[in-house]
Amino acid sequence: MRVLTRGDVLELLTLRDCIVAVEDAFRLHAEGRTLGPGVLAVPAEGGGFHVKAAGLVGERSYFAAKTNANFPDNARRYGLPTIQGTVVLADARTGELLAVMDSGSVTALRTGAATAVAAKFLARPDARSATIVGCGVQGEIQLGAIAAVLPLQRAWVLDTDHARAEGLAARAQANLGIRVEAGKDLRSALSGSDVCVPCTPSRRPFVSRDDVAAGTFIAAVGADHRGKQELEPTLVASSTLVVDVLEQCAEIGELQHVLAARLMTREQVHAELADVVTGRRPGRLRTTRSPSSTARAPRCRTSPRRWWSMNTRAPPGAART
Repeated sequence: MRVLTRGDVLELLTLRDCIVAVEDAFRLHAEGRTLGPGVLAVPAEGGGFHVKAAGLVGERSYFAAKTNANFPDNARRYGLPTIQGTVVLADARTGELLAVMDSGSVTALRTGAATAVAAKFLARPDARSATIVGCGVQGEIQLGAIAAVLPLQRAWVLDTDHARAEGLAARAQANLGIRVEAGKDLRSALSGSDVCVPCTPSRRPFVSRDDVAAGTFIAAVGADHRGKQELEPTLVASSTLVVDVLEQCAEIGELQHVLAARLMTREQVHAELADVVTGRRPGRLRTTRSPSSTARAPRCRTSPRRWWSMNTRAPPGAART
């Protein structure tokens, strides 16, 4: 059995390698070559614990179970990471324990990689601008992931702690070679963005339907538990929605709020991302900008923690497709 620390994981697994692996995992899921997934959540004061398990079936089959502790105030109160935990990897045919590894690093890379895969298939291929809301570890990886698959030239990063946003802006501009600005006005940033990635622990929606132009790709990362919410339900309902696992999204993702408000049904979800990756369902139907029309793009949403959406509604004066 191997034991991998956070440093080991980050040394062995790059973001680009993770993007390739996650896309392959979605493809295998569509082909029925996966186990699970299963989810368990246990709330605790100031945060909670999440157990997520799944597996891959192949020449050698694997089972993995991730246990994460998620406490958003850790950095401020104790100087500790928000997410801590372990991933246990086992042989799915014999049960032999193969490895135990740090989960915070795996979670951060996998979450960013899933957004990158979604953006590859669902965002406009010429998308050049992005807004990231939430400037912790995940926000930084999300921006890097988007920049890995789209020709970004400019980004805005926002956080309730503006100093943290300024820090991320400086690092990202140096590392990615694009213009990155620490913003304070979310609506203004969104008005100039082709991509929006909120990744916060919010329990109240802060991205509304009127904030987002038609054709925008949204990857909602923060909602990974009952009650968490970043998007106004009418925004989700007016977009084309793609999920990674429908049942999980309906229970603990942004979709929970839309279903509760009876603004759409599960049957109205456009697709699971695995079906888009394999071509069973179409992704973005319009791939270029048009000065006079609005794309009928699939609404996208994904996973308990990320939903990918291309807004199909054209607000007054908007012509983004």
